[in-house]
Amino acid sequence: MDAGLENVVAAETVLSDVDGAAGRLVLRGHELNELAGRVSFEEVVHLLWSGFFKDLPEAAGMQAALGKARVEVFARLPTFPADLGAVEALRIGLAHIADGDDIEVALRLVAAGPVYTAAAARRMQGRAPVAPDPTLSHAADFLRMLTGIPANAPDAAAALDAYLVTIADHGLNASTFAARVVASTQAGLASATIAGLSALKGPLHGGAPGPVLDMIDAIGTPANAEPWIDAALTSGDRLMGFGHRVYRVRDPRADALKAAIVKLPKTTGRLAFAEAIESAALNKLAARHPTRKLETNVEFYTALLLEALQIPRAAFTCVFACGRLAGWIAHAREQLATGRLVRPQSVYVGPRTRAAA
Repeated sequence: MDAGLENVVAAETVLSDVDGAAGRLVLRGHELNELAGRVSFEEVVHLLWSGFFKDLPEAAGMQAALGKARVEVFARLPTFPADLGAVEALRIGLAHIADGDDIEVALRLVAAGPVYTAAAARRMQGRAPVAPDPTLSHAADFLRMLTGIPANAPDAAAALDAYLVTIADHGLNASTFAARVVASTQAGLASATIAGLSALKGPLHGGAPGPVLDMIDAIGTPANAEPWIDAALTSGDRLMGFGHRVYRVRDPRADALKAAIVKLPKTTGRLAFAEAIESAALNKLAARHPTRKLETNVEFYTALLLEALQIPRAAFTCVFACGRLAGWIAHAREQLATGRLVRPQSVYVGPRTRAAA
């Protein structure tokens, strides 16, 4: 038995290859550094979905297709209860999209991510939702709807675009596996993505970027980094943004996001402070756990990037989902094509019945 399923191969996939020993992430034959900051999120959606939809728009037409879909889902914007967080609100939004397995459903689901995330975050701030602009790129329109950053801020849009590309797919992680399990029942793409979002919500999966900023704020100054980290480790606390279930070297996504942050104006001081914390944390972790490889993971620089883009911390997990929706849908379609229902075995360890006398 393998309780965490690390050594169980549950699927063959053409979508992504995560090499934890070498620190490599490959999306359909392309190294991450060939994609992040070089091609658009729309192009990566096309790359991931190619071969899974017979009527998939051409790569050059994906921006217009997603722009049209954002307008469609905004017209169906639900009323979110005031006491709900952003993830719960996004889950309600996805549930408003009729289930199915065709390209129109897929486009609406990816479009729903930024539209409903932005609306939910603004509701939490007491502000009205902003209608999408179908002429903009997915990233630029997302920022405009969520934060009010204008469409003529190319550096900000490029940074968010690089982020969405970086986290679009990442092997058979918990949320992707959840999406594939639901897809295997033929429940539909909306149901599969809702399952993925529900798994992503957990703090052991997609909920870490916010606590990274809490840690940075608590440290306060570079001089306080080492004593704060020592105290945290002595107390048995986990250092958020370090260590990964798969990677035994530095997470390649961390470097992709750091490169995006460097291009943003007015981030030099915050970045230098974070680098000081990163260096201190890696040194302390190596000293305390010499036989374990605990390196920087994607959440550390995700937190800094989303903060620099003025995205509220309460929306961080939803923004992650906005990129990963593309991967969940691709995996759902791939699983559906196998025709196999996912149905693993379990080992019963409860009390045994007694044979009749």
